[in-house]
Amino acid sequence: MRVQLLLFASYAEALGRTELSLDLPPGSSVADVLARVRQDPAAGRLPPSPLVAVNQRYAKPDTLLRDGDEVALIPPVAGG
Repeated sequence: MRVQLLLFASYAEALGRTELSLDLPPGSSVADVLARVRQDPAAGRLPPSPLVAVNQRYAKPDTLLRDGDEVALIPPVAGG
């Protein structure tokens, strides 16, 4: 199956792109996407448990994915 990974702000900067298409085996989860992203040496800025959304809804690491899903890694925000 194929999912679209969206990267924002510091994550996009670190990995040098704002989107990635990932081919994953059926039954893959958000945790599998994170493991795949962590294989990139530039992924060192990724915290142990980043905020993730699947199809614009917050998701936990054990959330199962389907072909065509959109997965977004949401960086921490600061402000006041």
